[in-house]
Amino acid sequence: MKKLLVALMVVLSTGAIAQIKLGHVDSQKLLDTMPSRKAAIETLQKFEKDGVQELTEMREDFQKKVIVYQQKVQAGTMNPMMAKMEEEALQKKQYNIEERQQDLESQMQTLTQSLNDPILDRLERAVKIVGDRKKLGYVLEITNTLYYGGGTDITDEVAKELLILDNKETVK
Repeated sequence: MKKLLVALMVVLSTGAIAQIKLGHVDSQKLLDTMPSRKAAIETLQKFEKDGVQELTEMREDFQKKVIVYQQKVQAGTMNPMMAKMEEEALQKKQYNIEERQQDLESQMQTLTQSLNDPILDRLERAVKIVGDRKKLGYVLEITNTLYYGGGTDITDEVAKELLILDNKETVK
């Protein structure tokens, strides 16, 4: 009896699966078509470049001060109290550089998320709109998935819908 029940469930489930319409999209291709994503990438690259420049200047200034300190110590022109004060100032400067680097990394993560969230939201909505329009039960992402045919490629239709959403929402 159990075998008959299991066999019946398998037959029914495979019949049900055959009824589900599948679609697939290449989300990387879709993201590459979005003007808002290109703008976001440019914004992130500029932020990163400016941050790298700032840290480079801070490190160069620090290195110059270390060299001056070392020269004074080697020349013996600095009393122990002054040497200790300069060491503390150099340590504080090094700490400030490390702190600024962590702050920039945190800001970069926050900026990345704030720029990417609306883009990914629009992508998801565009896929849903096209999936609903075509009455698809599932839409699979194929960018990083091994794919062996089947289903309908809706990438181009989603790209059109995505551009419409992107234009509407970035004009605001």
